[in-house]
Amino acid sequence: MDLQTITYLVVGASFALYIGIAIWARAGSTSEFYVAGGGVHPVTNGMATAADWMSAASFISMAGLIANMGYGGGLFLMGWTGGYVLLAMLLAPYLRKFGKFTVPQFIGDRFYSKSASTVAVVCLLTASITYVIGQMTGVGVAFSRFLGVSNDMGIYIGMGIVFMYAVFGGMKGITYTQVAQYIVLILAYTIPAIFIALQLTGNPIPQLGLGSDLSGTDVSLLQRLNQVVTDLGFGEYTTSVPGSTLNMFVYTVSLMIGTAGLPHVIVRFFTVPKVKDARSSAGWALVFIAILYTTAPAVAAMAKYNLHATVNSAVTTGGDLYATEASIKAEERPDWMKRWEKTGLLKFEDKNGDGRIQYYNDATKNADAKAKAEAAGWKGNELSVNADIIVLANPEIALLPNWVIALIAAGGLAAALSTAAGLLMAISSAVSHDLVKNVFMPGISEKGELMAGKLSMAVAIVIAGYLGLNPPGFAAGTVALAFGIAASSLFPAIMMGIFSKKMNKEGAIAGMLAGLFVTCFYVFAHKGLFFIKGTEFVDMIGGPNAFFGITPEAFGAIGALVNFGVAFAVDKVTKEPPEHIQHLVESVRIPRGAKAVDGAH
Repeated sequence: MDLQTITYLVVGASFALYIGIAIWARAGSTSEFYVAGGGVHPVTNGMATAADWMSAASFISMAGLIANMGYGGGLFLMGWTGGYVLLAMLLAPYLRKFGKFTVPQFIGDRFYSKSASTVAVVCLLTASITYVIGQMTGVGVAFSRFLGVSNDMGIYIGMGIVFMYAVFGGMKGITYTQVAQYIVLILAYTIPAIFIALQLTGNPIPQLGLGSDLSGTDVSLLQRLNQVVTDLGFGEYTTSVPGSTLNMFVYTVSLMIGTAGLPHVIVRFFTVPKVKDARSSAGWALVFIAILYTTAPAVAAMAKYNLHATVNSAVTTGGDLYATEASIKAEERPDWMKRWEKTGLLKFEDKNGDGRIQYYNDATKNADAKAKAEAAGWKGNELSVNADIIVLANPEIALLPNWVIALIAAGGLAAALSTAAGLLMAISSAVSHDLVKNVFMPGISEKGELMAGKLSMAVAIVIAGYLGLNPPGFAAGTVALAFGIAASSLFPAIMMGIFSKKMNKEGAIAGMLAGLFVTCFYVFAHKGLFFIKGTEFVDMIGGPNAFFGITPEAFGAIGALVNFGVAFAVDKVTKEPPEHIQHLVESVRIPRGAKAVDGAH
């Protein structure tokens, strides 16, 4: 059976499963629509949380980023995983104990202000809509490559599938669908990794294969990969750090606190019956996440090695990487390269007209590597490979069976759709529950609120689809920007709401607005989306020498500091919270039955 037919069958079966689950798990009340009735088992919730959190960025992009960046790409592993631990330990149990449906509702009640809730809704919508652009774009890429349809048609199909199980099922349908999606995506990620690890190192465990010797040699995979990339003018794979150390640190912190502030992940901890279950489900989610996250570095290294070996036969033979006869002839390039060229994510340009693909580093500062390349007729790098194709193309590069290639297509779509559904649920609940119910129509019936939730979900899907079809100019950094917005606006407000009983509504509102504004201004100015001509300040932000070398994707941590600083400054000059709010904060943090320690005992 040919690849296209197998792919249709595998992806079609996965979609049929999702829709079947949605029909079985229809939401009949607002509680089921918003928090799945609050009765989800911790293990089930842990698996759904893992699928919700591991988006197309984790499944498709992360290994590609590590492959391109080498050691420096570890910041994504540290940031996203560390952020989840932060969320599980510092936020989830307390938010579950507070007992509200949504993050804006928590902020509104904790800071005794509908204005605070409304500002939180604005921050949530900004982060979630920005994040969902990346998911819909990922859906379009996966569909266009594997199902032979246009990118636009792929997004339309994705919108239809999400509509079926999100609008009708609400959080209840999404939860059980995400369990199925987790199973699909984790099998799709690990099975090809096992095949390739066995192929390259003889070790079927990718995590161990990463440190093993290449089959038939006494040279480890990482040693050989280091030699290959440095010979071709790239930085050493196991030590290279792009940008400054400060930027890497700030970027990691931004991803951590951005993860902890993502509303679509936080809301998952409202779906379990008890506070104890929230902690338990957080632990299970970390286990399920770790399976993919510990596999990603091996996938990255092995895919990079196989990519270079495809283009340059000397990688596997140990010959001279710069010899003309070692590079592949353009007309002999494998079918997988031709297929990916159609997507525009892989490009070949024969700059020196020798009919061969020369894949060297244009920006190399290695004089010896450059001299060797020029001696082989090099006139610039001739192959451009988008990081997003590394995972999806990996089975094709390694010449794995067609069913494995089809499986990874289903996995990529599952990762994108699961997170898109979670984000759309967060958007829907913010609009219907936090705006319609709590602000504009307090007397609305449960049936009316449920209808408002479904309508807002449908509108959110249309908006997400439109942004996926017509991404804004900064679409390439949308996922990092979403993390930055969550880090700079929602995370500090939630932390202060839980751990500072003296923080008042004026401080929280001012902090959220300041953090959101500073982060968006820095990102948009750096991307050149607006300018204030003639000012040194904008030249400093928008130029190549950004603020202390900090890139826009890392600026969320700085925005969070601004948020905290403004909040505490305003808090000092305004009235402290009412006494009952301070007692409420203490009761959320102190376990039931425990006595507060006042220093006299």
